[in-house]
Amino acid sequence: MESGWKTIIEPFKIKSVEPLGFTTRGEREKALRDADYNLFAIPADKVLIDLLTDSGTSAMSSDQWSAIMRGDESYAGARSFYELERTVRDLTGLRFVMPVHQGRAAERVLFSIAGGKGKVVLSNSHFDTTRANVEASGAEAIDLPVPEALDFSVPGDFKGNIDLRALEARLREFGRERVAMIVMTLTNNSLGGQPVSMANLRAASEIARRQRVPLFLDIARFAENAWFIKRRESGYAARSVREIVREIFSYADGCWMSAKKDAFVNIGGFLALNDERWTMEAREILILGEGFTTYGGLAGRDLEAMAVGLREVLDEHYLDYRIRSIEYLGEGLRSAGVPIVEPPGGHAVYIDAARLLPHIPAAGYPAQALACELYLTAGVRSVEIGSLMFGRRENGAFIPARMELVRLAVPRRVYTQSHVDFLIEAVADVASRAGTIRPLRLVSAPPRLAHFTAKLAPEAAA
Repeated sequence: MESGWKTIIEPFKIKSVEPLGFTTRGEREKALRDADYNLFAIPADKVLIDLLTDSGTSAMSSDQWSAIMRGDESYAGARSFYELERTVRDLTGLRFVMPVHQGRAAERVLFSIAGGKGKVVLSNSHFDTTRANVEASGAEAIDLPVPEALDFSVPGDFKGNIDLRALEARLREFGRERVAMIVMTLTNNSLGGQPVSMANLRAASEIARRQRVPLFLDIARFAENAWFIKRRESGYAARSVREIVREIFSYADGCWMSAKKDAFVNIGGFLALNDERWTMEAREILILGEGFTTYGGLAGRDLEAMAVGLREVLDEHYLDYRIRSIEYLGEGLRSAGVPIVEPPGGHAVYIDAARLLPHIPAAGYPAQALACELYLTAGVRSVEIGSLMFGRRENGAFIPARMELVRLAVPRRVYTQSHVDFLIEAVADVASRAGTIRPLRLVSAPPRLAHFTAKLAPEAAA
């Protein structure tokens, strides 16, 4: 479609609908108490607009539903596996493809091989499950974002980049024997869904190959990252997204994907790499915990739908609509005076709770408190990316996260512009009375991935 129109139209027609979960404020108050102020524990039918995650929450296309009917459910060597394998090889150029039930399964397999006590993994930023799987192996996860990534109020084209100077310094510090790998997360989910430039990826690859350290990509949102490169990076405007994607993968030794994001499916993922020895080890672990190597814990129909989604996501009309829709949400919140991570990312807008709620210290979990208030006000479920997710205790002392963000992650092909307009109105209402929001206290939480099952309660009024 020609550019220049003010109205964003969805590049698809709606064929099937699902009712929303309308509730009263009293019902939401009870749901929040019953969930111990953890939005992961809220029943989905008590949620009006669900922005908890964009993972596995997309609407599949008619072609994907058709592909599901073609699924070959053979235990070994199913035709559906070879369809996925061909698609992934064509997309990435990587030799060995192993399906898994979702991205964290690939992380568990990979870091069981590459991690271990004394090892380190260097990244532009690890997301929660990546960090947890690195640490579960005994290795240390170290984030090396560019300095501007943490200045949330200042826009920048590629704030998802890795700090190349810091990367080289860490490689000198640890030596290649201790560095298990470098991981580039595309886009950088923990710090605002910000993209990585091709120049930064190329430079990181050159450093990795010079030091003989593997470079792996977490590609949950690879197509969105490629679209940002096309729009923002010099020399790429005339290149197709497919061409840009192939260059991205030319710099990698391997990748893993939660296909529940950019491939639109409700379950699924894969691990792809070139190293034959690592592949043999990965297949052993895969069989032990996921299933045979040609299904990896998935049904054949899931493999078929994933293959279709990996092709559909390269549609440039879709990507233009997707990124423009997120920008529209960001513009609306900005106009309402809500502080957000600038610029809006590829799959979500992140509210800067530390700036909106300066009266709540990190130990009072400001981002979680804000997310709870947004649910209480309008039935909108979001997710905290802050000290509940990434904070920790060392020797009894509380170490807060470097950010206190509320992520509004928008499922793909699910909500319309009127839903987004309602969301802007709801967030603006909450922000207008931000000073009345009370801190939370942590009642209980497990040592890893605490945010999924933590129990919290409001601090008593002073």
